[in-house]
Amino acid sequence: MSFKLDFSENEDFPEVKDGDYEVVMSNVQEDANPNTGTEFINFDMIIRNDIKQGFQNSHVFQRIYRNKTTNKYPQKFIMRIAEAFSLEDGKSYDNFDNFMKDFLAKPAKLRVKNESSDYDGKTYNNLNVKRWTKTDFPQLQHKWPDKTNPNKLKNDDPFANNGESIDISDSDLPF
Repeated sequence: MSFKLDFSENEDFPEVKDGDYEVVMSNVQEDANPNTGTEFINFDMIIRNDIKQGFQNSHVFQRIYRNKTTNKYPQKFIMRIAEAFSLEDGKSYDNFDNFMKDFLAKPAKLRVKNESSDYDGKTYNNLNVKRWTKTDFPQLQHKWPDKTNPNKLKNDDPFANNGESIDISDSDLPF
């Protein structure tokens, strides 16, 4: 199977401006910094397209690192995020993966700010989450990207397969 590059398909994504945005959780996963090995939770949120607001469908990422001394995630901060995404108070989870899955497709409201940081002599621009609160619009009508055409939107739930695996052949892949 061949694959051809076509840079006319490039799309410049506008920089999300400082402000408050209604979001929906797209993905949550644990990962590690490739340079240091420090583990973190990566929250991938999408600015909702069912609410009239700027930057719809743009992603907002937030990493929460383990404490270097205790090797634990900051409990109070994690509970604040869980409350903002309306996870059930007092709920128990069999494992950390199930806890992270409980965030998926849930709405919240974020306050974000563009900030710069210096590391190793380089300056980086970052969009940082400054505040996590419950959504003002709990009825979620966000339209998820179509899996076969990311430029076409449809109202299918991307998590509708209930965590079951799907069969994908090499002919389904674009490369």
